[in-house]
Amino acid sequence: MGKYLLDTGIVLRHLRGNRRVVNLLRQLGHTERLAVSVVTRLEVHAGMHEDERYTTQKLLSRFLTYNLDATIADRSGELVRLMRHQDKLLSIPDAIIAATAVQHNLALVTLNQKDFTNVPGLSLYPLIESP
Repeated sequence: MGKYLLDTGIVLRHLRGNRRVVNLLRQLGHTERLAVSVVTRLEVHAGMHEDERYTTQKLLSRFLTYNLDATIADRSGELVRLMRHQDKLLSIPDAIIAATAVQHNLALVTLNQKDFTNVPGLSLYPLIESP
C-alpha cells in the first residue's frame, strides 16, 4: 500500500512537465507506491488534451487508485457539512479526495493546502508551490 495520495493539481503539473513536481513524485515514488482518488482520475481525464492520452494513461497506470465506496461517500458528506458549519467551502470533489486520504491513512500531496485546511484527521504533505 501507499503512503501518499496525490491531488489532481499535482498530477496535472507532472503531466505538463513541471520539473519540481516531476522530481518530487520520483522521490516519493522510490520508497512508496503513490495513489490517487478515483475523482483525481476523473478530473485528469476531463482536462486531458487528445494528444496527451498515451502519456496520461501511462502515468495513471503507475498509481494505485482508491475507489469511492459508501464509507468514503458518507465521510465526504460529513466533511462538506462540517466545513460549511465553520463557514468554509469544501467542494464535493475535494471532500472525496480528503475523505479517501483520511480513510486510508494517507498524506495528501497538494499544492492547494488552503483548500484542505481544518479538515479533521487529514494529514497534508508539507509542500508549498514556488512562484
